[in-house]
Amino acid sequence: MDATWRILPHDISIVRSLERAASIPPVVAQLLVCRGIRDAEAAREFLDAKLSGLRDPELLPGVKEAAAVIHAAAHCDKKITIYGDYDADGITSTAILYRCLKLMGASVSYYVPHRIDEGYGLNNEALDKLAERETDLVITVDCGIASVAEAQHAKELGLELIVTDHHEMGDQLPDAKVLVHPRLPGTNYPFGGLCGAGVALKLAWALCQLECDSKRVTDRYKNYLLSAVGLASIGTVADVVPLTDENRLLVRHGLNCLREFPVPGVSALAKVTGLSDKPSLASDDIGFTLAPRLNAAGRLGQAQLAIELLTTDSNERAAALADYLHQLNDSRSSLERSVQLAATKQIKDEFDPENDPALVLAGHGWHPGIIGIVAGRLSDKYNRPVVMIALDEAGVKPGVGSCRSANGLNLHEALQACDHLLLGHGGHAAAAGLQIDESQIENFRHEFCEYAAANVTDEDRVSELVIDAEAPFTQLTRQIVEQIDQLGPFGQSNPRPLMCATGAKLAAPPRKIGGGERHLAIQLEHHGVKIRGVAFGRGEWADELEATDGPLDIAYHPVINTFRGRSNVELQLVAWKPTESKIPASQSG
Repeated sequence: MDATWRILPHDISIVRSLERAASIPPVVAQLLVCRGIRDAEAAREFLDAKLSGLRDPELLPGVKEAAAVIHAAAHCDKKITIYGDYDADGITSTAILYRCLKLMGASVSYYVPHRIDEGYGLNNEALDKLAERETDLVITVDCGIASVAEAQHAKELGLELIVTDHHEMGDQLPDAKVLVHPRLPGTNYPFGGLCGAGVALKLAWALCQLECDSKRVTDRYKNYLLSAVGLASIGTVADVVPLTDENRLLVRHGLNCLREFPVPGVSALAKVTGLSDKPSLASDDIGFTLAPRLNAAGRLGQAQLAIELLTTDSNERAAALADYLHQLNDSRSSLERSVQLAATKQIKDEFDPENDPALVLAGHGWHPGIIGIVAGRLSDKYNRPVVMIALDEAGVKPGVGSCRSANGLNLHEALQACDHLLLGHGGHAAAAGLQIDESQIENFRHEFCEYAAANVTDEDRVSELVIDAEAPFTQLTRQIVEQIDQLGPFGQSNPRPLMCATGAKLAAPPRKIGGGERHLAIQLEHHGVKIRGVAFGRGEWADELEATDGPLDIAYHPVINTFRGRSNVELQLVAWKPTESKIPASQSG
């Protein structure tokens, strides 16, 4: 789908003032101004991003009370179970708290529900099992804040319950011993964007302070907490929470902690994936390498192995588990490609993505743990809300659907409007899930598309590529790109800067690279400077670029690529078009 390009406005006098005051290059000053940073002190604070900027754990609502209950239970030898979740955030949350309680000598175990058989969050059958095992205290991580009925069931079973979570709350809160949540009603914690692992880290930090009877913990607990910051950085990136405020600090320092204070499982996973050969880690290494392997275990019903990977102290066991999860991720990737090919063919054969307000796809044999990823990719590609439904091959079980939004459509409201056709649904505005009888899919498709058509305007459907700054290749020295990297770590709400150059030329024929020729490699020249570029998942651009006469306008992310010990500036190509006219810029003022 074509997108309108727009360069963000900037006040040149503010940019120049910041450039002089903070002694930074003009392009870095412009990028900081785009992020709302206009004075030298704020710029230095943002660029330094010190770990001491994390707030005291006791400020997080519920942490002080929860730590007191857990600490007492640990020292009374009560049986404690950490109830986690099967995604990377839930897996790292579980590992953080489990390692902390083990270090304290507590009698602790963990439970993670099976993604397909049990689904997300607390469930009564699992609580029954924990009660049978004579569990005294259940601590949820990354789930539980919406489990009102399940919390009541736990109470009836005599289980003490502490809920730690970061998800959206319902009108009624669960009746638990303590609730730990950054946005708990009646509280005013300054940053509500922590993920489950961030919340678990704060709780573990408070427990370490209690155990050491001091705000300053002993070296043993300090080393543990630094390793926990590394694990929290994985959960933070994987859960796509905003990389601002405390999350940015956790990831900035967590990337170093994953190297300097790794648990055996992280070291083993870095070795098997080749990350151990890199001089340093970036948030992309979490997002595209570490997190997918943890998520693959959860998606394919083996999340407990990922938790074991992050909790074992045996290097031998960690190596075996890392190798297995690496292979499991290959299986997940293969499944993903086959589902995406089938879904893409279905779109071409049965739909009109240029005009259809939404795409509702269904297929037999699609793995329920994979469809969410594919729905997200198709939503990005076609700029349309996408619903993908995995149908039971035997026709016995209901279809399981995963939805991803586009154009601002509120999926929670859209599914609510189609509630009479569904067996169940849940989620939020941008992503949701559903269950449906196969016989109702056609009716659901019709009503869902009708709702999307009525609630999304033509203007909403116009995709826009927002560019931070125009930057000719002459500005892209290694030193300047390294300074741009100081704005990171990049991710949700702090995206990697997107720049553009007009009138670039091909310096060599473009090439398709990678398995299945899925990626693009390109050599570009601009004002006499040549730079290599890559475009992941865009191998088809090679033929289109070669068939294009004349200069090109390109939108790109500047990066430092290190290969065999040599580091060079490289471009990650995001979009391109033949040079025709000036890219519009919004007016500042």
